[in-house]
Amino acid sequence: MVAAHTDVLVDVDDALASDEKQAVQAARTFRDVHVTPVADGIEVRRETAISTIRLASKYGLLGLQVGRTHGGSGLSTVAAARVYEEVAEGCFAHAFSLEVHNNIANLVSRRASQEAQDRWLPRLLSGDAIAAFCMTEPTAGSDAAAIQCKADRAGKDWVLNGEKAWVTNAAGADLFAVWAQTDAAAGWRGIAAFLVDREAEGLTVTDPYQLMGGHAMGTAGILLRDCRVPADDLISAPGEAFKVAMQGITSARIFVSAQCCGILKAGLERAIGYVSERKAFGQLVGSFQGLQWELVNVATQREAARLLAYRAAAAADKNLSATLEAAQAKKFATAAAVSGLVTCMQVMGARGFLIDSTIGRHLAAAKMAEYLDGTSEIQNVVIARSLFGGALD
Repeated sequence: MVAAHTDVLVDVDDALASDEKQAVQAARTFRDVHVTPVADGIEVRRETAISTIRLASKYGLLGLQVGRTHGGSGLSTVAAARVYEEVAEGCFAHAFSLEVHNNIANLVSRRASQEAQDRWLPRLLSGDAIAAFCMTEPTAGSDAAAIQCKADRAGKDWVLNGEKAWVTNAAGADLFAVWAQTDAAAGWRGIAAFLVDREAEGLTVTDPYQLMGGHAMGTAGILLRDCRVPADDLISAPGEAFKVAMQGITSARIFVSAQCCGILKAGLERAIGYVSERKAFGQLVGSFQGLQWELVNVATQREAARLLAYRAAAAADKNLSATLEAAQAKKFATAAAVSGLVTCMQVMGARGFLIDSTIGRHLAAAKMAEYLDGTSEIQNVVIARSLFGGALD
């Protein structure tokens, strides 16, 4: 089975500290108890995973990279990626929802005022509050610096006006980290970031988006109309907020890559299990060499994706700029997941097209992953910049 060989080439777990190994095991338990059993039903009913994510606190999975002095786990990027890979094996959307929440909790612990930390961190780490990241807008996706949501000073406070789109966790989030423009003439240097309470006057959450998959992420938009934000809730000032967002997106690309490895493992195991039992033409389907080779290619692509994902995670842990490595990992892992899951579905025949096969849910998530945190084309742009440097300027 695939499980016997997942770490032959990448001995990730062997390099983890004992507490990090415990976190990975906790992620497996959380997945097996709370994620996998409900994932298909949540998708069919188009529900969110918010209630499940709140339960992650009981397993120590909220605040994965928040420092221990703040009550978090203080995990490395590599260890956090392993946690998300394990959860994604049950459901990508649950893993991504958890990741987004944890990324904002980490941001609050590092950049929020003491008052804001005291107000939000205990709730974020206990699951009492769920967080959302608000950068994308209807007309500003790949070009993140083009956001039009405005932040104007009003005495010591700020007033936000604008619209955000594709906000993961929005349907049930209690806290929104919102990036807004304070000075359009300054371009990306005018962008700042704010914490906005769901109960803040002037903030409205739209109905959840109806998607081809990934409903557990609770994706929706938010509207900000004269939404007043206290000065203490400015978490990243103009001149630094855009860079902070890009650093966060680099981390997210690493985590998405690991999550794609998780869903690809799930698809492989489902397909191998099926062809090892299904008989046709008087023999097991899995005994046909051509079919074996199809799955061999998928398994090899997954191992290559893991190498790239954890190479990028290791670079981030060494405080190196992992922008290139993260882009390469995400470009490769998402494509490997899409093509690999198509193969897994195909070798199962019509059985793979049934909802309870779970392959379709994983495939929809893999396709969605190609858009998250920068499309595959944007990853090409990032990689090309490294290849050519300033030669084409």
